Amino acid sequence: MYFVSSRNLSLTVVINRENDRYVAQRLEVDVSSFGNTQDEAIAMITEALELWFEETPIPEHIARPVVTTVDLQISA
Repeated sequence: MYFVSSRNLSLTVVINRENDRYVAQRLEVDVSSFGNTQDEAIAMITEALELWFEETPIPEHIARPVVTTVDLQISA
């Protein structure tokens, strides 16, 4: 696989509320972070990703995840 040394990336981040914090997770790579607000969680995941890519080669292509919902019927 060919790796590039620098470029702009647009990555998918999912933010979930967990108790009193917001957890931000990257779906294409295994990186997560958190903050007290959504904006803080985004800032923290951005910093974590920048640090992660300092140590990891940037692939030429990062596949987009498929995000969907599933319907369940749960018996009580």
